[in-house]
Amino acid sequence: MRLRLVSLAAIMAVIAPAAPVFAAGSEPAPAAASATLPVQAAPLQAAPVADLVARVDIPWSRFTLDNGLTVLVHTDRKAPVVAVSIWYNVGSKDEPQGSTGFAHLFEHLMFGGSENNPGSYLQVMSGVGATSLNGTTWFDRTNYFQTVPTPALETTLFMESDRMGYLLGQVGQPVLDLQRGVVQNEKRQRDNQPYGLVQYVQLENLFPEGHPYRHSAIGSMADLDAASLEVVRNWFRDNYGPNNAVLVLSGDIDEATARTLVDKYFGAIPRGPVNEPAQAAVPTLAAPIDLTLHDRVANTRITRSWVVPGLNDDQAVPLSVGASILGGLASSRLDNELVRKDQTAVSVSASNAAYHRLGIFEINVDVKPGGDVAAVNARLDQILADLIANGPTEEEVARVATSYVSRRIQGLEQVNGKASVLAEGQLYSGDPDKYKTELAAYASVTPAQVRDALGRWLSRPALNITVEPGEREAYTEAAAAPSGAAPVPAAEIQRVARDPMPQVGQVSDLDFPTVERARLSNGIEVVYARSTTVPVTRVAVEFDAGFAADKPDALGAQSLMLDLMDEGAGGRTAAQLAEEQERLGASINLGASMDRSAASLTAVTTNLAPSLALLSDVVRRPTFAEGEVGRLRAQRMAALASEKTNPAAIAARALPPLLYGEASPYGRSFTGSGTEAAITGLDRAELQAEHDAWIRPDKATIFVVSDLPLAEVTAQLNTAFGDWTPPSTAAGTKSFAAAVPATTGRIVLIDRPQSPQSLIYGGQVLPLTGTDDLLTINTANAVLGTDFLSRINADLRETKGWSYGVRGNINALEHQIPYIVNAPVQANRTGESITALMTQYQSFLGTQGVTPAELTRTINGNTRGLAGSYETSAQLLGALRSNALYGRPDNYQETIASRTRALTTEQLDAAARAAIDPSKFVWVVVGDAATVRPQLENLGLPVEVREIQ
Repeated sequence: MRLRLVSLAAIMAVIAPAAPVFAAGSEPAPAAASATLPVQAAPLQAAPVADLVARVDIPWSRFTLDNGLTVLVHTDRKAPVVAVSIWYNVGSKDEPQGSTGFAHLFEHLMFGGSENNPGSYLQVMSGVGATSLNGTTWFDRTNYFQTVPTPALETTLFMESDRMGYLLGQVGQPVLDLQRGVVQNEKRQRDNQPYGLVQYVQLENLFPEGHPYRHSAIGSMADLDAASLEVVRNWFRDNYGPNNAVLVLSGDIDEATARTLVDKYFGAIPRGPVNEPAQAAVPTLAAPIDLTLHDRVANTRITRSWVVPGLNDDQAVPLSVGASILGGLASSRLDNELVRKDQTAVSVSASNAAYHRLGIFEINVDVKPGGDVAAVNARLDQILADLIANGPTEEEVARVATSYVSRRIQGLEQVNGKASVLAEGQLYSGDPDKYKTELAAYASVTPAQVRDALGRWLSRPALNITVEPGEREAYTEAAAAPSGAAPVPAAEIQRVARDPMPQVGQVSDLDFPTVERARLSNGIEVVYARSTTVPVTRVAVEFDAGFAADKPDALGAQSLMLDLMDEGAGGRTAAQLAEEQERLGASINLGASMDRSAASLTAVTTNLAPSLALLSDVVRRPTFAEGEVGRLRAQRMAALASEKTNPAAIAARALPPLLYGEASPYGRSFTGSGTEAAITGLDRAELQAEHDAWIRPDKATIFVVSDLPLAEVTAQLNTAFGDWTPPSTAAGTKSFAAAVPATTGRIVLIDRPQSPQSLIYGGQVLPLTGTDDLLTINTANAVLGTDFLSRINADLRETKGWSYGVRGNINALEHQIPYIVNAPVQANRTGESITALMTQYQSFLGTQGVTPAELTRTINGNTRGLAGSYETSAQLLGALRSNALYGRPDNYQETIASRTRALTTEQLDAAARAAIDPSKFVWVVVGDAATVRPQLENLGLPVEVREIQ
């Protein structure tokens, strides 16, 4: 189980309002409302896993160019988009000693431009309308991917081929130095998180000296410092040739077209050296290793790990199934014993990360604050020993298989998801159909195979790492003057002239699915769109509530009530509810944003009827058993303690009352988790009353995206919810009458010692609401704050290299909305970063507004990328919900392109200048006060220093 805390992104969640007409009468309190659990409900019937496996198929064709480039093609005409995904057969395991982090560094360098596109790769691709645009590096590979409109395919192939074959003329010392700084800030950002240093210790102790998997993909500060220009260039020459790559084209394309285009753009690139992926043995520790680390965390974490066989070994699936049964499923052994029964842990997990040459089997247990760590370790020993000795049950294995196949089906909805599956199979196994082998293995694996695999590999000595609360061990920082930054003579690169980059063809406007409506027997409105790409149905039962529904003296009540709804309902315990979901391959999630609360279901359509029955029980008949209330209340207290160790959560708790005032429903933590005092005071009766006030049919709207027609979906929804009537108690109400206080520039510094990075989190409340037409100001802010090439990110990341990424977002709440800047920066540049941010805002809002080039790029990107932005059922469901929340018409998405193309620079400038005023920004800075405070005191703004609250 993982603690369910709402992230900073929750403020942007889109959940719809409702005002349905209901039949007279009220629904009596359900039997499950009593403190005594009813008789267990009968198990729901699911389709056999073999039926689900039969639905998974990705047809493909393959060809190879003369230069060795392997190309896979999958045709999917559902939308006029193509995923272009290229996987290089090189990762961190292939890095020699002294060159750790080079593969990841090159991932960044390859976005910095190439010889025939000397500007940013992202700048061009944003303009063509690319979505799902990114790159990643891991132990075994480096990959780049994007989904583009079909008329932009040739441009994309030109760009990808240019950085494969014609890159090094663009990689000079300034580019290397900049990206070195960006990567080091990415490392600081990761390391700055609670438990952020554990991975380094884990790898160094699991693997012997010289082992390819002994270092992390991000590398060491020292090796990054030492990366010189010629050494980096040679790394590229040795590893990034076409014969060391797999290119997948998935979507609106066929093999004949692919052959012509790929040969045109990649055919002239010469072969490179053959990279044989580093061989790596599966080491066994000579004896158990017990290590104790310290970090500024709220609770002790126990981590156990073993090195096990990799993904091509027949032990990989049994080990993964065993990990799910032990600590991956919501109904896992560790969840049931340590979290639910003993209540000695607040969170548990187990996983088998299967890599190319080997895997890492890992168990994590977050001990309840103040708990007996030795006793928890002993119980962990018992639980693991029992699973190894006796194996899992047939039923546990079947639930893992169904859950896995269901996730796999859902993951094939995006053309890029299918491209990744094919590429991974080809790269690691020489077989694009490797996923079918895995599915068959999951469908046929036996309890005995799982028992034997666990017994063979987990009976060996383990690495045991315990992280205790305390002062962190010393942190290794980057050098002030990296040795690799010293210019040294490097051979001149002979550039190769190519034909000009092809232009993007005419991209058609979005054809959004027809939105249909129906009402259930009791008046609940159903808002529906059809998507037939995969046999999956998504349902969101949403309520006009959200974190804003919390009373000032009961902050956190809404989120705690939602958390409890699936911890016992309809005659089932929390474990039984989890088991039913796993048996059905369904997922039920409870959550909230500031404005809406929701119970969401994702189900394979084959199992929709029983999945809806389960959802109905969770929504209508939660038990709120006394024991579960006490357990989750204790977990929430532990979570609140953990929030005080997390920079993002610290900032999200501090900023809202500074912007809105504590009297506003928006003037409380964006995490929605409440306060210790409020959570301690919440009892079962108050949580039941919270449910009666807000989770009721007269506050509900049901949103659905399904491959079934509306009539069939409505009939099944009627069975589940059609007889639901409101309770006799009054519905809850929210008031936004309190005036938002005026703000002036100030800084609140929250001291978090030993932080290698500072989080700058600031902004203002805008004179706008979420129901206003925000298209113009959002387009302006794309140039200023949200795009990768926005003014603020281009400055702090792409010019100065002080941050891994900076954004300024207009967060569209239903009522008055905030503008929030989120800027994690290296600690010694905190003050300068605020100055740089203010300079960019003042310049943009003064005389340096949107340029014609920025206007063209933004309009093209925002209109050409629409088809890729609404490719999946989840994206469609989000659009239905946001349209309802903000009062938009059903065809809103289809109007975006024409309205955006009509915008002018003058309109964008006027919209931004009328709303955004940086002189009113309140800045929260979470960082080490000893390092940061002197920097801030020179900025001319009032500085208040606070302890973490």
